[in-house]
Amino acid sequence: MVIDGFNITLRGHKDGTTIHLAADFQGKAAIIAKGKKIRLERFTIEGNRQLFNRRSGLPPSDKTFAEFHDRNGILADTIEELEIDHVTLQRISAMAVIVRGGNRILLRDLRVENSGGLNDKNRNNATGGILIEDGASNFTVESCAFLRIRGNALWTHSRYKSPRNRNGVFRNNRFQEIGRDAIQIGHATGVKVDQNSGKSIGYPTEIVDAEGGGTPVAVDTAGNVDLSAYTGNRFEEINGKCIDLDGFHHGEVTRNRCFNSKPGSAYPYGHFGIVMNNTNPDMQSAAIRIVGNEIEGMKFGAMFIIGTGHTIQGNVMRRINTAHCSESGVGCTYFAGEPDLLRSGIYFGRHAERAATTRDNKIEDNTISGWKMQERCFGFAPGVSRTDQKMTGNRCISEEAQWIKK
Repeated sequence: MVIDGFNITLRGHKDGTTIHLAADFQGKAAIIAKGKKIRLERFTIEGNRQLFNRRSGLPPSDKTFAEFHDRNGILADTIEELEIDHVTLQRISAMAVIVRGGNRILLRDLRVENSGGLNDKNRNNATGGILIEDGASNFTVESCAFLRIRGNALWTHSRYKSPRNRNGVFRNNRFQEIGRDAIQIGHATGVKVDQNSGKSIGYPTEIVDAEGGGTPVAVDTAGNVDLSAYTGNRFEEINGKCIDLDGFHHGEVTRNRCFNSKPGSAYPYGHFGIVMNNTNPDMQSAAIRIVGNEIEGMKFGAMFIIGTGHTIQGNVMRRINTAHCSESGVGCTYFAGEPDLLRSGIYFGRHAERAATTRDNKIEDNTISGWKMQERCFGFAPGVSRTDQKMTGNRCISEEAQWIKK
């Protein structure tokens, strides 16, 4: 169904309307929408994932997800003023919703479940959820539910040479059993991720894209992301990372909470709580405020820090290093010559994807507790100096003792 025009509303019947995709459906999407002032509301799209066994990977770098994938639920293409409200999407074999470009976008009260495809190794191929891509602006996704999504549930993405997505809000969305990332902010500026919640991120474990490096994350980052804020989000049972800041700079991460309740062995893809990285060549990790977060039960360290000018203040990190990494720990070495990396509470690195200068960071009034945190509260890569950081009032607690680390 193609909608192309001005000021058009597609509304389901008051007693319920369901669009079913036939077993042999091969179109780009059940609904393709273009134009200006388009509104879609109150209906269900029932996909054909259970009848469709094609395996595909990620798109090549020169193609959008909209160009690469067929059998999507809704494809909204460069629309000025789009609203999708109270729509359910089930068993979609690729993306439930793709918004490519466009301006003034509102997605509200959507329910997406049992969706997404697999690659040739039977791992998730990042599909299944809602994707905003290729330079969309002024977008909001709020009060949506994502249940049993194989790939990423809610995310933004742009090709490297395309405009970044800008001025968006992901607010008050709920996530349950997500195979890859619950939320990812990719190649964007001015995005707020606020008051979202979720459980069981990185499950089921057999579809995690281990070969492709698709470590699950509650709130992930990719590309070049600045002037953005991740605030007040709550996640539990994360088989991966709490927050990944790969490409994130000049922004804030405040009052988030991640909680794991089980031993480290229960999380085969378990990781750090908060990780900085610098894959994108157009950015350096700088000027991030990480304030007032709670991180509990991480398999390795609480934070991996690179870059300059960060403020890490008033965070509470409990039950860190549930893997009990030590000198002889199996699977507890990542970078050669850096034995403290996976066993420290906060680790100051000298590189991630690229070399980085790590200095002039303020680390104040944090509480760090867990396995041997009395002696391993802070770790420093070779060439990174403790004296180049400002560190005061941090409280480090091991299983045996409590003390103040000056």
